[in-house]
Amino acid sequence: MKGSHLAMRLAVLDIGSNTAHLRVADLMPGYPPQPVATLKRPIRLSEDTDREGFIGRSAIDRLTAAVSEAAAVAARHRVHELVPFATSAVRDAANRDPILAEIQAATGVHVGYLDAEEEARLTFLAVRQWYGWSAGPILLADIGGGSMEIAYGTGENPDLALSLPLGAGRLTRHRLPDPDNVKKKHRRQLREHVESVLAKGIGEIPARHRVHHATAVATSKTFYQLARLCGAPKAKTGPYISRTLRRDDLRGAIKLLAGKTPGQRAQLPGVSAARARQVLAGAIVADTTMAAFDLACVRICPWALREGILLDRLRHPAGQARRLFAIQGGTAYSEGSAPDLSPAAT
Repeated sequence: MKGSHLAMRLAVLDIGSNTAHLRVADLMPGYPPQPVATLKRPIRLSEDTDREGFIGRSAIDRLTAAVSEAAAVAARHRVHELVPFATSAVRDAANRDPILAEIQAATGVHVGYLDAEEEARLTFLAVRQWYGWSAGPILLADIGGGSMEIAYGTGENPDLALSLPLGAGRLTRHRLPDPDNVKKKHRRQLREHVESVLAKGIGEIPARHRVHHATAVATSKTFYQLARLCGAPKAKTGPYISRTLRRDDLRGAIKLLAGKTPGQRAQLPGVSAARARQVLAGAIVADTTMAAFDLACVRICPWALREGILLDRLRHPAGQARRLFAIQGGTAYSEGSAPDLSPAAT
């Protein structure tokens, strides 16, 4: 990397509903994040979360082990800073605080969590940086395991950001009684629920934001896997290949997914075993959201929340106030940093 002696090496650990994903990258002003290493470990929090929102013992053990391994990888790559954060699966868990305390006691890593609006802001930042100013206004949708974020804006930061309880894992757990045999009435009821939640959320958007000429963009594994199922190029073709998801194709995919068990879905193009149970709910959310905004097609952006955090960190170098984690309702921003992982300490 040109001028690498001026680069800062950052590790971002993204703890989601299904996986803990570490990304190590070198950051330098004027350049996109340069990948150094990555680590993904399945943690399957959604599978072990009960209807009251408590994450079970086995999932906590998997999560703790993944955080410990990620910290070791970050130290091995001599990062200047480790940024560990959890999204809605942990943030909204009934036993969130004991889990985070246990992780810190076992690993020494203090895991922060993003509030929903900050998550949308950082994802929007990544999308804007990827597509540039020529994209004009951007309308963004991101389906996670616990929530769906919607953001809209004409600048680098969104003019508005919404977080709705429409995550694929959450809806599978609460709205599909038997994911192995999803009945038509349950699909209909799920769609009606999504429509109701969307109507309330979209109804809060000021009229000036109801644009029909925005570039419609989707991020997240759910959208990526649905696009792949509907014929988008494989991941191995690289991030610069254009990928889209058309609503006409998505409707056919929903029928296909509904007629299969999770094990059978995992054999379909693009559908991972870790998300096979929740991909049908994700597809219904995607289709209903596209219908609500009258979108025939969305672009699939390869950059999302992790890249947004890297870019945000690059804009706020050491010694300046940084906005990385909105802790406990936004009372303060914290680095959420791990033990000292500076090169001098390792």
